[in-house]
Amino acid sequence: MPVNSFENYPMSWKPDKKALRRPLYKSLASLLEQDIINGFLAPGTKLPPQRELADFLDINFTTITRAYKICEVKGLIYAVTGSGTFVAPNAARSITISKDKTSNLIELGFVASFEQTNAIVKDTIQKVADKKYLEQLLNYNDPTGIPHQKTAALNWMESFGIQTDQEHVAIVSGAQNALAIALAAMFEPGNRIATDLYTFPNFIELAKIFHIQLVPIPGDQYGMLPDELEKQCSQMNIHGIFLMPSCSNPTAVMISDFRKKELASVIRRHRLILIEDDIHAFLTAGFIPDYQQPMYNLLSEQSVYICSTSKSICSGLRVAYMVYGDALHEKILRAIFNINVKTSSLDAEVVTELILSGKAHEIVSQKRQLSKAVNDIYAEYFPLNKDTGHPLSFYRWLPIKGHDDAIQLEMDLKRQGIRVFHSDRFLSGQTTSDKYLRIALSSTNSLDELRMGLKILKQHL
Repeated sequence: MPVNSFENYPMSWKPDKKALRRPLYKSLASLLEQDIINGFLAPGTKLPPQRELADFLDINFTTITRAYKICEVKGLIYAVTGSGTFVAPNAARSITISKDKTSNLIELGFVASFEQTNAIVKDTIQKVADKKYLEQLLNYNDPTGIPHQKTAALNWMESFGIQTDQEHVAIVSGAQNALAIALAAMFEPGNRIATDLYTFPNFIELAKIFHIQLVPIPGDQYGMLPDELEKQCSQMNIHGIFLMPSCSNPTAVMISDFRKKELASVIRRHRLILIEDDIHAFLTAGFIPDYQQPMYNLLSEQSVYICSTSKSICSGLRVAYMVYGDALHEKILRAIFNINVKTSSLDAEVVTELILSGKAHEIVSQKRQLSKAVNDIYAEYFPLNKDTGHPLSFYRWLPIKGHDDAIQLEMDLKRQGIRVFHSDRFLSGQTTSDKYLRIALSSTNSLDELRMGLKILKQHL
């Protein structure tokens, strides 16, 4: 029997003892999962200490530890050393961001890629359709990419500072597909990956699917803090790290070159696998003076570099390039064959033609001009300071006050006619007192529509 009486003792969670079945740790984990999913335990709730819960249930302490571990791996809870265990902010809902079918909303949530440039792509598709070897683009050959398509990929990435060869690059079906391949290839359920405190929500959801724990690391205007990464690596076994150095989603922070070197030192020392999502390199390389090279060049043997063309060239052509060192070569190829079998050579051929013809650079030039225009409009409503991140970001990270209920705020703004996403969607771990909105600038049908949406947002806030 428990030593203490818990009849009138306040506990944030009192599972039904009679509902427990053997094995007890799995049954307890199931009860905790159901209470979180059903809304009985709110995000951010601090769970009872393990010894206290063991005393309440009159079971072994290690049973509680094993049950908590199962839920932690599933992304339902997280532990903070010295503070306790908490319900994850997004444990009970999917935070994957995709295009909404609602047509009467001003879109400030989903980040599109200035679809006005797709007219250039349309003409190139017709050119590809007339090629004599069109039929060869419809088979299963060359699962990691046709050689001349890889040559175009190397030319494209060379402008971003990547130097590699065809043996170390693969063409896959977009950045999300590349992330899934990287997780499947190099990580196992229960492994830990360090991320920014606010990070790409679709990566958070992928980590849940693969049962990988995310370890949030705080940062500043220059990117993730190396000392904080070092501290977490010293306290627990971390296997990898996910970064978006050119323009972090959702914060628009660019990792400075000196910070890249500091982080690379920690990554190298602890032998972490770096997943570098460089989807916004086209806005940065050759344009931002402080940008010298991707982090891949500092850690090529323990890195996977991902360069998607969805934002830079065309979102409807699901094409991304993965670059990896010798040490990861076999694992990456095995995952590609098991997940993809083969990426569309037809899509890859259109992107290849755009690159080799110079049309891709024309598209990038137009998108930079459009991004400059929308950022100028945003600054009219929400003035920017020097530490606001990438000057040409497709989105902005807007601090807000007095709106702690994320779901309610998103619903209220929908009723006002606009869609935005609250910062709670982007949390990789513990909740914070600071609240933000990510404001997409590249998705409205016109600049006037963007102005209208920002005006509504400012009035509401």
